[in-house]
Formats: sequence, C-alpha cells, structure tokens
Amino acid sequence: MRVFFLILFPFCLQGQVNWKKKELPAFEDIYSEKIAEDSLQSTFFIAIKTQVFYHYHKEHSECIVVLSGKGEMILAGQKIKLKEGIQVSIPKNTIHAVTVKSKKPLRVISVQSPMFEGNDRHFLD
Repeated sequence: MRVFFLILFPFCLQGQVNWKKKELPAFEDIYSEKIAEDSLQSTFFIAIKTQVFYHYHKEHSECIVVLSGKGEMILAGQKIKLKEGIQVSIPKNTIHAVTVKSKKPLRVISVQSPMFEGNDRHFLD
C-alpha cells in the first residue's frame, strides 16, 4: 500500500493552485471560478475589484476566507473589516455586501452549502 501511495502522491500535488497568486484573466468587477463541488457544497475562488451589491441567499449558507486584499463587508447591518486570514460565516437569508478598499482585487475562497447552482442570489433593489 505504501508504494501505491508514493506513486500517486506526486500526481495529486499537480492539481494544487495558489489562489492567492493565481494570474487572473481580464474581468469587469467580479471573477468567479468553481474549485470543487458535491451535493453538500460548492467551493469558489472569487476576485472582486470594487464591490458586491447587497444580496442574500434563501437556501444557502456561505463561508468566506480572505486570501488577499482589503475590504469591508456589511453583514446583517454590521461592518466587518476584511483582510488576509479573516473568515466570515454568512447564514442563509442574511443580507450582505462587500466593498473593496485595496488597489488590487479582494481574493476570497467561498464555500456555499448545500450545492450552489447559481440561482439563489437575490439582490436588493
């Protein structure tokens, strides 16, 4: 069994991505890339240049971890300073928005549960 593990291990490492340093394609304001998914969760890398408008998710909770950049999140009316290493849990039906405060995009990992199919983002007028 050890030999089998040692043979496969180098191939597993080839799939790793440094999302903090990943070169981004040209994008307007928000870039999103799905990293992983199963029936219980969807994980995304997200880069934001300026802002994410006020919205909520009826069926999903969300957890973000800031990789780089600085910003401010309004979560249920409270301000949260975003910087590298900060983790924020967002319960379903909770209104939230993000404003970027750095020159470079804010980079986060976002895990949404259950699986996010893109139709549970409800923006406020």
